[in-house]
Amino acid sequence: MTTSDRGAGRGVRRSPEKRKAIADAARAVFVREGFARASVDTIAAEAGVSKRTIYNHYGDKKQLFLAIVEQSTDATATSLLDVARRRLAEFDDVEEALIAFGREWVRPDPRFTDHVALVRLIIAEAAHHPEIVRAWHDAGPRQVRNGLARQLKEIAERGMLEIDDPEVAARHFGALVHSPVRERSLYGALELDEADVDAVVRDGVRAFLRIYRGPGGRP
Repeated sequence: MTTSDRGAGRGVRRSPEKRKAIADAARAVFVREGFARASVDTIAAEAGVSKRTIYNHYGDKKQLFLAIVEQSTDATATSLLDVARRRLAEFDDVEEALIAFGREWVRPDPRFTDHVALVRLIIAEAAHHPEIVRAWHDAGPRQVRNGLARQLKEIAERGMLEIDDPEVAARHFGALVHSPVRERSLYGALELDEADVDAVVRDGVRAFLRIYRGPGGRP
């Protein structure tokens, strides 16, 4: 159960199919129109349900937006953690493994195109709804950082990295590899040249390894 589920529609029998239809419609409307302009009437029309059904399932527009943020962010984070496990579990060259992971991390997954736009919307609403930013951060960036920290710790245990605090190392990796691409693209609003993205990732990984490479990870 997400934070937004608590207290919404107590005592009301809720159809999973309608709940999904509402979520799908709401995501599209919020991304298209923004939080302030998106109306429950429009969401209800696109979902093929009544406004009362939306209120029964989600409580109000803000709780609906929070639910969309949590669901979309958790799905995206889960996918990124799968990439980390796949790329960083078994390899011979730590530099190439980290570069391969970094490339997948910074490139928008076509399955989550709406989520990239949703993140921009979350940032735009940060001053008005800081609790939504916190929910996004907990479900997304923090979850990914913790997962990456676990993978980096395992690599360090193999002697390929020298790490005292895996969480700090994960933050450094994100700052060197992910943040530059995110900032240059304005959180996915601008399309970057693939060669430039690859160069940023490779340079970021090499800077990371100048700090953390262990004796077993030397070329």
